[in-house]
Amino acid sequence: ILQAEGSNKEGLYWRYEMGVRRAESTLGSVTGGNGSIYAVRRADYVEVDPRFGHDLSLPYLMVQRGRRAVYEPAAIAREKPTPSNETEYRRKVRMFEHCWLITLRGRMLRRLGPLYGVEVVVASDASTDGTDDLVQAVAAREPRVRLLRCPRGGKVAAQNQAVRETTGEILAFSDANAQWKPDALRKLVRNFADSEVAYVCGGHFYEAADGTNREGTYWRFEAWLRRSESMLGSITGGIGPIYSVRRTDYVDVDPRFGHDLALPYLMVQRGRRAVFEPDALAWEKPSTDIEDEYRRKVRMFEHCWLIVLRGKMLRRLGPTYLVEILSHRHLRYASGLLHVALLGSSIALVREGLVYQVALGAQLLLLLAAALGVGIARYYVLVTWATVVSLVRYLRFGVPAVWAKAEGTR
Repeated sequence: ILQAEGSNKEGLYWRYEMGVRRAESTLGSVTGGNGSIYAVRRADYVEVDPRFGHDLSLPYLMVQRGRRAVYEPAAIAREKPTPSNETEYRRKVRMFEHCWLITLRGRMLRRLGPLYGVEVVVASDASTDGTDDLVQAVAAREPRVRLLRCPRGGKVAAQNQAVRETTGEILAFSDANAQWKPDALRKLVRNFADSEVAYVCGGHFYEAADGTNREGTYWRFEAWLRRSESMLGSITGGIGPIYSVRRTDYVDVDPRFGHDLALPYLMVQRGRRAVFEPDALAWEKPSTDIEDEYRRKVRMFEHCWLIVLRGKMLRRLGPTYLVEILSHRHLRYASGLLHVALLGSSIALVREGLVYQVALGAQLLLLLAAALGVGIARYYVLVTWATVVSLVRYLRFGVPAVWAKAEGTR
């Protein structure tokens, strides 16, 4: 509290500053302190450059170390301000010299995470693997984390319930086995500065495969496709380990659907955009072996066939996005059927000319390479065949909302 006796109006500025600090503290940490009254844990104290000041340097240094710097308005100190605006002006010149030194030389922007004010909700789909205990242990020391135990209903049902029980304007989703780079959330949400953007998915890569899986090669191609689609307007599919949606645009989809395929086209149908942010990165371990990945793909493609055949994907789409959906989604999931048709027609027409003989020969070489275990050939054949097996399973048994994970790490 400043007790003014002259022309200095510093007290007006400090009333504004207190409002700013209160807001920053609510979001997580203040960006500046108050030299008249502050406290630091001994274990967190930092000996800064003597030319720096604690007011500006200690808060951001705490945050860079994964700690918080907060404001307590009920702890009050009183002092007299300088008697005039002219005197305050000279004091401010001296003070801002130190501020410029810290701003330009203090490495203020290193290792800063996204905005605080983040609520972390772990939606447990009736987990029996110890997940609940682990989350509760973290929540006991971190108030922004909480466990939401859901009745067994599948991933999407748990996500829908988590959305209903949170209040944030931006919803960010991840998978339990994924890890994000420290700046990923900030880079995701910056895309929402564009009011047309409703959905953003980040980039994704795999740690080095321990076995025969070549999923990483596929994802590098997928990243190129998403980047190209995003430049044209909207992507046709997201990435489960890292994506975000505006709360006002979130859609409670059928629990048997998946957000990765359903949310982007639903945004476009509502006149919104779904974009790709390659700099917001997440990573995970792939399934160890291609056989494990094949089983995962069969399960995943069952859900994709459900959306393609029952999700009304082609309604209210512009011509460019319609071509993208047909080529990247419909033709992709039909690739196994198209390969079967190509192989059958090549066999039937092999005596009709050289072109059919070359086509059949190329296909037989691909199948031979796959049978011999050549990495990329085996991956391509098994994943393509998974689209056929998944369609048959979908037509025979339907698609459950829940599943048991495939062998391996995913």
